[in-house]
Amino acid sequence: MNPNVVLPFLSSALSFIFAILVADQWIRRRQPYQLVSTIGLLWYGISAGTEFLGGLLGWSEPLYRTWYLIGAIYVAGWLGLGTVYLLARTRFGYAFAFSLILAGLFTFLSQAKYNYADSGAAPILYFGVAVLAAIVIAVLSFRRNAAWATVATLVIAGGSLVGLVMMLTVQLPAPGYALDPRTGIPTGELFPGYIRLLTPFFNVTGAFALGFGALYSAYVFMPKQRVVRYSLRDKPLPALIGNLLLVPIAIVVNFLASLPGALSALVAGRLSSRVPATILIAIGAIIPAITSGANRFGSTSAFFVGEFLGILFIFMGFLVSIEVFSDVRLPFTRVVLARRDQAPSAGDATSGGGGH
Repeated sequence: MNPNVVLPFLSSALSFIFAILVADQWIRRRQPYQLVSTIGLLWYGISAGTEFLGGLLGWSEPLYRTWYLIGAIYVAGWLGLGTVYLLARTRFGYAFAFSLILAGLFTFLSQAKYNYADSGAAPILYFGVAVLAAIVIAVLSFRRNAAWATVATLVIAGGSLVGLVMMLTVQLPAPGYALDPRTGIPTGELFPGYIRLLTPFFNVTGAFALGFGALYSAYVFMPKQRVVRYSLRDKPLPALIGNLLLVPIAIVVNFLASLPGALSALVAGRLSSRVPATILIAIGAIIPAITSGANRFGSTSAFFVGEFLGILFIFMGFLVSIEVFSDVRLPFTRVVLARRDQAPSAGDATSGGGGH
């Protein structure tokens, strides 16, 4: 069996099944994050589907364009946006603002290091948009205004539209697609720099939101040891800035210090299922972020493996969470096949709940 056919097929099929289950939840509960996450999962399935068709039937220019637009640009951004809506009423806006600045900086530095052809003013423009959006989101988060999620949506949706226009108008040299000669896996080297630089902008923010948001949710629901204390509530601006700088260190240290207690609670059956669920989701976000980054820099061998493991771990996190997956039923019907032993809650389908 050709892994370039089998792995994308499995990734695509699992993504579409996952999307159906989350769409069914959205119909029942009408939570915005469920709708956005469904869109992200559909992008994942379509992207992997193009890889399956390319491996099975051979690549073409339309297939290659679709693969890059959806897989390299849309997937991570829209999946991460689902987590943004889940955590819109928390202080997660500060973290997302930070990820935007990080994405803008990484975009600018990528151009400085690799000097992609035909980049033009894109690195400066993308960095400027990232900083501006980060400032607006940080200010709204400071005011405890959940509208920062709307700003994040405008950034992702606007960038998606820009990417679509670019993809429809760009001219590609023959044969219209590029594959790694060693692995047969597609690469983005045929696209001009102004398109290639969209990918770190979307992927850094999306992977950060999905991965860090999942860990944040796990941290919220696990029994905590607060070794390093901080507060973001009702602080004057200087104190708030100081606490914001302390937050990343505090959460990491407190999370690690809390793991033994969480393990004990798990063994005793007292741990919320959202904790292992969100840890699995975080792993699922990190793996494809690493392998897709390696693909971007010329190492393609693990790309399809990472893509499959990513959706597999996220799906397992979805299944583990009793609060989310409280019963097994036929999607879009009221036919319940099996019930689990805990009542459903308004938890997340892709981030395990948390923080409201």
